[in-house]
Amino acid sequence: MPIVIDLDVELAKRRMSVAEFAAAIEITPVNVSVLKNGRAKAIRFSTLDAICRVLECQPGDILRWVPDETDGAALDTTEATR
Repeated sequence: MPIVIDLDVELAKRRMSVAEFAAAIEITPVNVSVLKNGRAKAIRFSTLDAICRVLECQPGDILRWVPDETDGAALDTTEATR
């Protein structure tokens, strides 16, 4: 998945456990784990807002886009047909 969630990095910087963080943003530790491990398919803006508020960070500190290997192949194919 080309969207990477760096929640574990931000939690480590603050020495905050998943349980503490889950309680602070009012979601279950299981859902924090799903986010942390990159298994989430979506995130609510209200959850992202709570994450940024608790960690005092910007959404870009949590989320980043990394090109998928297939993205590069698609670009190469497109370039070859020009």
